[in-house]
Amino acid sequence: MTMKPENQSLQSVNIEGPVCPTPLPHNDRIVLGHGSGGRMSHDLIARTFFAAFSNPALTARDDAARLLTSSGEQLAISTDSHVVSPLFFPGGDIGRLAVCGTVNDVAMLGAEPLWLTAGFILEEGLEIETLQRVVASMQAAAQEAGVQIVAGDTKVVQKGKADGLFITTTGIGVIRPGVNISGAGARPGDVVIISGPIGDHGIAVLQARGELGFDSDICSDTAPLNGLVSALLSANAAAVHVLRDPTRGGLATTLNEIARQSQVGILLEEDRIPVRPAVAAACEMLGFDPLYVANEGKLVAIVAPHAAQDVLDAMRSHAYGTEAAIIGRVEAGAPGQVLMKTAIGGTRVVDMLAGEMLPRIC
Repeated sequence: MTMKPENQSLQSVNIEGPVCPTPLPHNDRIVLGHGSGGRMSHDLIARTFFAAFSNPALTARDDAARLLTSSGEQLAISTDSHVVSPLFFPGGDIGRLAVCGTVNDVAMLGAEPLWLTAGFILEEGLEIETLQRVVASMQAAAQEAGVQIVAGDTKVVQKGKADGLFITTTGIGVIRPGVNISGAGARPGDVVIISGPIGDHGIAVLQARGELGFDSDICSDTAPLNGLVSALLSANAAAVHVLRDPTRGGLATTLNEIARQSQVGILLEEDRIPVRPAVAAACEMLGFDPLYVANEGKLVAIVAPHAAQDVLDAMRSHAYGTEAAIIGRVEAGAPGQVLMKTAIGGTRVVDMLAGEMLPRIC
């Protein structure tokens, strides 16, 4: 996949056609696919957690909950657990991932993240030096993001019960006045922007496991994106309708989530979507589609067309958005569906990830 110039118009395609069938359900026991971030995860959440905990903040289905204080201030709150294996990988580690993942979820509502809490599940036998490396990485990531880790908890379990170390983080931030960003905010005519090449994180973790079968310089893109969000909002905050970081399930699953929340169609252009050659080669060899590979330092912005170039320029001015690209647009037809115009001129349905492709990547 390569990028086209932004000023080349996107061709209109009628968004119609069949959707790939869903996988066989697993309703009795948890399987790895329930942690994929894709269709099975969504079904589990809706059937089990939404049914029990249903409230407007939760069922909005955004990366963070939007809460209103008695004084009228809007807060964004999110929590995330991290079980990546191995603990250290090219470009990051479980500590940096834990901080950045939660900072980014809070930032995707247009909030400025301020505070984190961290819970540690430690396996008996974990080396103290390993824990100290992880904690130092967390502090460095928190300092980069401008947040403080203000509370936490530590538990130890028997050997063989936690695979070294699990971390849960919760983030709290303040939503900027006048900002109204949500996965339900996409509108027909809006432009879809990705902040850089996709698939780096998932392939970097796979490489760290020794499963690529060849050496490469692929590194995880794990990064705090709140500075990038501030930059793009400074261009035209009112024109930014949706922000989302495409983590588990990749870009394809994220866009399907947005299409369903907003009840719109989304049309992508395959040759506009940036993928590094080494990532594309690894995916081709392994039979993966980069659209479904996880990212930990990229965001999708869906913005009004009149402000798209200004937002793109603002993103490219930031260190974590230098390779940002316009990759598609929002359509009125076929609500909830994502299509892609392929490099050879055809059009195909881009469905949500069905099962698990790369377990334990975040």
